[in-house]
Amino acid sequence: MSRPLIVIPARMAATRLPGKPLADIAGKPMIARVIERALLAGLGPVAVAAGEPEIVAAAETAGAMAVLTNPDLPSGSDRIHAALAALDPEGQFDPIINLQGDMPTLDPALLQSALAALEDSPEAGLSTLVSPSDDPVERADPNVVKAIVSWPDDEDGQEEDGQGTLPATTGRCLYFTRADAPSGPGPVMRHVGLYVWRRNSLARFVAAPPSALEKREKLEQLRALELGMGIAARAVAVFPKGVDTPEHLEAARAWYHNNNQETPT
Repeated sequence: MSRPLIVIPARMAATRLPGKPLADIAGKPMIARVIERALLAGLGPVAVAAGEPEIVAAAETAGAMAVLTNPDLPSGSDRIHAALAALDPEGQFDPIINLQGDMPTLDPALLQSALAALEDSPEAGLSTLVSPSDDPVERADPNVVKAIVSWPDDEDGQEEDGQGTLPATTGRCLYFTRADAPSGPGPVMRHVGLYVWRRNSLARFVAAPPSALEKREKLEQLRALELGMGIAARAVAVFPKGVDTPEHLEAARAWYHNNNQETPT
């Protein structure tokens, strides 16, 4: 029986916005806001894989479990794996939902969509989300990661959701790149940086060294593809905004102000 656990990796040493897990958003630290969004998904308990004691304290105050992990771990995936060894050594929770700690305005329904993608794909080792864009600026921006996705019934499997036309099925990720791809007419699929891992796939992933394509593109999900793991994907209309800069932080604060509530629904 599936018992999901949401784990949020967080550390203070962000390059562009140091200390951002504790940045104030409408009277609470960012990590608390992300925990609120995760709990609203109603999928299971929430834990934080923290790089510093102050994040542990903030996470526990917000109602999450928290584990202090080595701040020198190379990635959020490694931090999550280390936290699982402390929180759940018997492996009772599976799959593991990796939610980034800088998504304080995330729609909780996106976590449900990502989990459904994995449940639809028994051959996949993990799942993720993508969101279409026709914006030429985003196409050319190397900071916008593009997912190359094969959709079943590509011509017929479309549905209107009120905000655009999206693939109605779960797709299979073929590649991820910072380049404008694929070429030709049609939108690019922006990658949403959250994952749902089968637990054995996560263990295999962190045990492997960084792959050649991963190092070239600076995208760790390419390691999973090079290891032969399938990555399933669902498309969502609204691309969730993370917080990487002071400007992003102000936008998140404005979002909470405009919603005029402590825990937006």
